[in-house]
Amino acid sequence: VQLQAFGGGLVQAGGFLRLSCAASGRTFSSYAMGWFRQAPGKEREFVAGISWSGGSTNYADSVKGRFTISRDNAKITVYLQMNSLRSEDTAVYYCAATGSSQWYVMFKRPENYGMHIWGKGTQVTVSS
Repeated sequence: VQLQAFGGGLVQAGGFLRLSCAASGRTFSSYAMGWFRQAPGKEREFVAGISWSGGSTNYADSVKGRFTISRDNAKITVYLQMNSLRSEDTAVYYCAATGSSQWYVMFKRPENYGMHIWGKGTQVTVSS
């Protein structure tokens, strides 16, 4: 599977954006998907993840209640709805895929990042 994230942009604090990650390949529905971000000078971090069926999701504490991950397997796309944006949400956002059934563990541990399939990122800038 190949991934491409888009939908980033410049938004004021308190605003919203929806990121999309388009996938290619007929095996998309067998992958758990995740969103990650990397701010300047910081390590890449997990933001949100969703199981292959969409029935299970998980979020970083910093985005709980503000961000929502979803997927449409028919459209082979995963989304990240970001509301109540803050300046600290400014980062390059990446989507990633893993075929592991332990997707939550795989996404949460940085030492596993090299095992994921990554797409190119999209810049999100939140102005205060």
